[in-house]
Amino acid sequence: MSVRIGLGLANFQFSDANAFWRWVDLCEAGDIDSIWQSDSIVSTEPFLECMSVMAALAGATSRLKFGMSVLALGLRDPFMIARQCATIDYLSNGRLLPAFGIGALAMPDWNILGIPSEGQGARMDEALEIIERLWRGDLVDFEGRFFRYKGASFLPLPVQVPMPLWLGGSSKAAIRRTGRFGTGWQAGLESPDEVAATIASIHLAAESCGRTIDPEHFSAGFFYRIAPSGGSEAETYRAEMRKRFSGADIDHAVVIGEASRVVERINEFKAAGVTKFILRPIGQGNNEIFAQTRHLIDKVIPHIE
Repeated sequence: MSVRIGLGLANFQFSDANAFWRWVDLCEAGDIDSIWQSDSIVSTEPFLECMSVMAALAGATSRLKFGMSVLALGLRDPFMIARQCATIDYLSNGRLLPAFGIGALAMPDWNILGIPSEGQGARMDEALEIIERLWRGDLVDFEGRFFRYKGASFLPLPVQVPMPLWLGGSSKAAIRRTGRFGTGWQAGLESPDEVAATIASIHLAAESCGRTIDPEHFSAGFFYRIAPSGGSEAETYRAEMRKRFSGADIDHAVVIGEASRVVERINEFKAAGVTKFILRPIGQGNNEIFAQTRHLIDKVIPHIE
């Protein structure tokens, strides 16, 4: 199976927009497969809006793919998201990788925006059905619990047929949803063993719906920092990551050390059934993020089979 390495961003780590675009140029010139932007609507720190980044990357690149990691569909209108994705895919000649989730219920966005978090699973099922039909070019009449459309459609349609529809989440409901609607699945911070179990469950869920999912359409990711192994620096960064995730045990999702350790973790996920990766560089400021990106291009990707 073909392994592809992408880079993921959450909060904006660059000094300004010019530095961000220099980083994008580095990815475009290197062997980076894709760029992924995490989603956050409400933010108290610099954090780029997800769909705006997708549109900007469509115009600024010619080779790179790009996607959401993952977009909180529960906070958006499905018709507008379907329309935006179709336009971006059309203008980029088929390089958008849409990936959706409900959105973490612990996010402050629900309360701040006045959107109820209750019933979001059923709401997302309706939204995915609408998006899927719109991307096929259907004239959509829909009368649901959450959405009502009459004669909804748009042109141009996406270039990709079928349009990718990747989903996130590893709960029973998310697995069922992926089996019913998904063309791929994007892990969060699960371990290789957890990913393997989820992939097996997704294949069974798809089979129960009379569908199959391409075995190369499963992704995972982790944070990485390529540096001399051990020492106080590694523990400092691990402590910072635990703090970022409210004390959760995410050590398995943080790889700090020689490039060979990053290659080893990629191979562990590959053995679990993953071929697409979203790696997130750990660093502070332009120079460190650039250096970690170059290390990935020069020291890791050449050793991935």
